[in-house]
Amino acid sequence: MASQKISTTSDQNRALGLSTFAFTICFAVWTIFAIAGIEIKAELGLSDTQFGLLVGTPILTGSLSRLLLGVWTDQHGGRIVFPLTMLASALSTFLLSYAESYLVMLLAALGLGLAGGGFAVGVAYVSKFYPLEKQGSALGFFGMGNVGAAVTKFLAPWVMVAVGWQGVAQVWAGALALVAVLFYIFAKDDPEFAARKISGAKARGLLEQLEPLRNEQVWRFSLYYFFVFGAFVALALWLPAYMVGLYGIDVKLAGMLAATFSLSASVFRAYGGVLSDKYGARKVMYATFGVSLVCLFMLSYPATDYVIHGIEGDITFSTSMSLVPFVITVFVLGFFMSLGKAAVYKHIPVYYPENVGSVGGLVGLVGGLGGFILPIVFGAVSDLTGIWTSCFMVLFALVGIALTWMHIAIRQMEQKASGMDTRTLPEFPEMAGLHDEAKHAAATPSKVLVEWKPEDADFWEQTGEKIARRNLYISIPALLLAFSVWMVWSMVVAKLPSIGFDYTTDQLFWLAALPGLSGATLRIFYSFVVPIFGGRLWTTMSTASLLIPAFGIGYAVQNPDTPYIIFLVLALLCGFGGGNFASSMSNISFFYPKAQKGNALALNAGLGNLGVSVMQFLVPIVIVAGVFGALGGEPQQTADGGELWLQNAGFIWVPFIMTSTLLAWFGMNDIADAKASFAEQSVIFQRKHNWLMCWLYTGTFGSFIGFSAGLPLLAKQQFPDVNVLQFVFLGPLVGALSRAATGWVSDKWGGARVTFWVFVLMMLGVLGVMYFIQAASWWGFLGMFIFMFFMTGVGNASTFQMIPNIMRAEVPRLMPELSGEASLRQSEKESAAIVGFTSAIAAYGAFFIPKSFGSAIAATGSPMPALWGFLIFYASCAALTWWAYARRGGLLHDIERRAAPARASSTAPLKGATA
Repeated sequence: MASQKISTTSDQNRALGLSTFAFTICFAVWTIFAIAGIEIKAELGLSDTQFGLLVGTPILTGSLSRLLLGVWTDQHGGRIVFPLTMLASALSTFLLSYAESYLVMLLAALGLGLAGGGFAVGVAYVSKFYPLEKQGSALGFFGMGNVGAAVTKFLAPWVMVAVGWQGVAQVWAGALALVAVLFYIFAKDDPEFAARKISGAKARGLLEQLEPLRNEQVWRFSLYYFFVFGAFVALALWLPAYMVGLYGIDVKLAGMLAATFSLSASVFRAYGGVLSDKYGARKVMYATFGVSLVCLFMLSYPATDYVIHGIEGDITFSTSMSLVPFVITVFVLGFFMSLGKAAVYKHIPVYYPENVGSVGGLVGLVGGLGGFILPIVFGAVSDLTGIWTSCFMVLFALVGIALTWMHIAIRQMEQKASGMDTRTLPEFPEMAGLHDEAKHAAATPSKVLVEWKPEDADFWEQTGEKIARRNLYISIPALLLAFSVWMVWSMVVAKLPSIGFDYTTDQLFWLAALPGLSGATLRIFYSFVVPIFGGRLWTTMSTASLLIPAFGIGYAVQNPDTPYIIFLVLALLCGFGGGNFASSMSNISFFYPKAQKGNALALNAGLGNLGVSVMQFLVPIVIVAGVFGALGGEPQQTADGGELWLQNAGFIWVPFIMTSTLLAWFGMNDIADAKASFAEQSVIFQRKHNWLMCWLYTGTFGSFIGFSAGLPLLAKQQFPDVNVLQFVFLGPLVGALSRAATGWVSDKWGGARVTFWVFVLMMLGVLGVMYFIQAASWWGFLGMFIFMFFMTGVGNASTFQMIPNIMRAEVPRLMPELSGEASLRQSEKESAAIVGFTSAIAAYGAFFIPKSFGSAIAATGSPMPALWGFLIFYASCAALTWWAYARRGGLLHDIERRAAPARASSTAPLKGATA
C-alpha cells in the first residue's frame, strides 16, 4: 500500500510501543473479574453459573464492539478512536466500585468490557504502519498486550487484600484514563488516515468494509481465534477460582499461578508472529492445535479411583494431576495458544489488506465471544456434571473440531491450487492469483506435490519414479506393521491359558475374531480418507495409532486379573491395523502410472500381507526371552513351571512403529490433486458386480485373513501336544508370496477362469483338512492349510484382475452417453472404488472364520461344522464365478479369450495382484 511507504522506523516504533502499552492496560481492566470476582462471588453468594455470567459480561461487550471499533478505526483513525474507547471503559470501571447488587454489577460490566474492544482498534491502527512481510511480527508484538491479564493476577490480589475489590476497580479505572490521555498526546495518525486528510478523500463506507465477511474463510479464522484467544480469556478468568476450589490454595497463590498461564499465553505472541513470518502461519497453527489437543486431553482426564474385583480381593489404583504438573501443563498450553493468536492475525492483512479493520474486528469479535461464552459453559457444565475438569473437556472437543476443519480446508485449497500452471504452491494457495510466486516460494509446502503427471513419460523418468518409489518403500513396512498388529491376538490368545487366564475356548476365539470385525469396518471408512486428509498425514496418523493396542497388550497380559472386557477393547483396537490396508492401497495407487500400478500395488499388498507371517514367526521367539530387560516387566509363570514374557508380543512392535511413523511424516508426500469425493465413488453401490465381487473376494482374501487369525488357536486346540506356533506362520507367508508372484497367471489365462479353479481347489483343500483332523495327522493338517493359503494368494490376484475388466465392459453399457475416453476414466474410477470396498467387506473374514471355529467347537466339540460351511461357501463362489463371468455367454468369457475386447478398453487390462 502506498501509505505504508511513508512510515519511518521511528513512526513504526512509536505506534507499536504506545499501542502495545495501551492494550496491556486495557486487558488488565478487561480481566479484572478474574480476581475481584472471587470476593464478589463470596460477598453475594453467587452460583458457578452466576459467577460465569459476571466474569463473561465484559468479554461480551469487548467482543461485540470489536467489529464496529475496527471499522471506525479505518474511517476515523486509531489516534482518536483508541483513547475514546479507553475513557468510556474507565468510566464504567470506576462506577463499578459503587455497585451493590448483582444486576447493577452486570450493567457496569457491560461498559467496562469496551476495554477489550481496544484490540480491534490496535490491530487496524498498527497494521497500517508496517509492510506485509513484517505485519506478522508487528501484530504479534502488539498482541503481547494480553499480558495485562497477568498484571491483574499479580497485583490485584494484593490491592484487594489492602483496600477491597472496590479499590481495585478504582485504581484500574484511573490507570486506564491516564493511559488514554497519554496515547492521544504522543500518538500520530496512521499513514493511510493522514494521506486521506491531506487529499480530502472519503473513507470507504460501512457496507463496503463489511463485504469480505461473506467469505466462509473469515468465519474459519474466527473459529481458530475463538479457541486460541477466547479460550485463553476464559481460562484466565476461570483458573484462579478453579485452583482455589480444586487444590485448596489461597487466592493470592492462585492468582500468581494462574498468571503463569497468562504470561505464557501473552509474551510469546510476538514470537508467534516471527515464526509466522518466517515459516508460515499454517505450520504454526498445526503446531498450536496439535499440542493443545494433547495438553487438553491430559487436563480433562478427571481424578479417578479404579477398583478391579480380582480373585483374591479388590485391586485399586488412582489417577490424578497434582498442582505442579497442572501448572506446567497449562503453561505449555498457553505458550502454544500465544503462537496461534499471532498466526491467525498473520493471515488477515495478507488476505484482506484493505479490510483489516472489519475482518480483524470480526475475528476478534468471535474470539472475544469465546471469552464470554466459555466461562458460562464452564460454569454450566461444572454445575451439571460436578466434574472439575469438565471445562477442559469442552476445550478438547473445540480444538478437535478446529483442527479437523482447518485440515480439510487446506486440503481443498491445495487441490484447487494444483490445477494452476505453477510448480510451486504459495503460502496461501487459494490466493495464488493475487500473490507473487517468487515472494512466497520459501513458504511452499515441500511435501505437497502440486504437479504430478505419472502418465507423462518424461516427468516419470526424470522426477516421478524416484518419488513414487520412496513413498512405496515407506508404505510397505508401515502396512506390514499394520498387519502384524492386526493379527497379533491370533498368537497371544493361544498362550493366555498357560499363564493363568481362565477363559473358555469360545472366549478365546472371540478375542481372535474381534480384530477382524473392527478392522473390516474401519476399512470402509479408511477407503475414503486419503483424498480428505492426504496420504502423508493419514499414513503417519494411522501408523502411530498402532501404538495404542501395542502398548495396551503389553501391559494387559502381565496381570491375570485384567478384566476380560479390557482384552475385548484391545482386540477391537487392533482393528486399526486392518483398516490401514484400504488407505495404504488408495494412497499408493495415486503415485503410479497405469502400466506400473498393478505391480506397485501387488508389492504394497503382498509384502504388507507378510506382516501376518512375520508376526507369527517373531512372536514365539520374543515371548521366551526378556528382550526389553527391566523395562519390559517381569516374566509370567506358566502352568508347567516355565517363564513367558507374553508382553513382548505387544512391546516388540513399538520401536518399529515409532520409526515407521517418523519415516512416513518426513519421507512421504501428499498429491494435491489426489481427490475423489464420496459422492463420485458411491455410484458403485448401484452396480451389481460390486456386490458379486465382494462375495468372491471374501472367498479369497477373507479366507486368507480369517485362516491367519484362526489357525494358531485351531491348531493348538486340535493338536495340543505339538508346538504349533513354530509352524503356523508358514501359511500366511505362502499366501502373501503367492499373491505377489502369481498375478501373471491371471493376466495370461484370465481372472475369471483362474478364480473358478481357485475355488474348486480350495474345496479340495477343505476336504483335505477334514480328513487329516480325523486322522489326527499334524503334518497333513498343516500341509492342507498351506495349500489353501497358496490358493488364496492366487485368488486374491485373480479376483482383483477381474474388476477393471468388468467395469470397462459394463460402463459403456450403463452410461452410453460417455465418449470412449470419458467412459474409460469412469470405469477406472469405479474400479478403484470397488477395489477398496470389496477389500473392506472381505476383511470380515478375519472375524467370521475364527468365530465359526469357536462356535462349532463350543457347540459340538469339533470344528467340522465350520469346515462344512466353508466347503459350501466355496462351492457357491465357484458356481457364481462360472455363471456370471467364465462360462460361454458370461461377461468375461470373450474378453479373456480376446475374441471381443470391451468397447471402452483402449489399454491392456491392469495387472493382477492390485490390492
